[in-house]
Amino acid sequence: MTDTGQRPPRRLPIRMCARCQRFTKNPVLVHEHHGATGPGFNVYACQECAPHYPPPTDELSALR
Repeated sequence: MTDTGQRPPRRLPIRMCARCQRFTKNPVLVHEHHGATGPGFNVYACQECAPHYPPPTDELSALR
């Protein structure tokens, strides 16, 4: 097998907006949900709905 130096095309992220449930190719991270007993997950919004969410907060800032 020879290496031609070409890579396959990169897949763009496609996420569903948490507010309007439409799929978007330009997701905005609006919240990080941390799990106490397992992995957390990220919440995304489309460009139009992102301003309706408050800015993300740092949960560890309450300990400082």
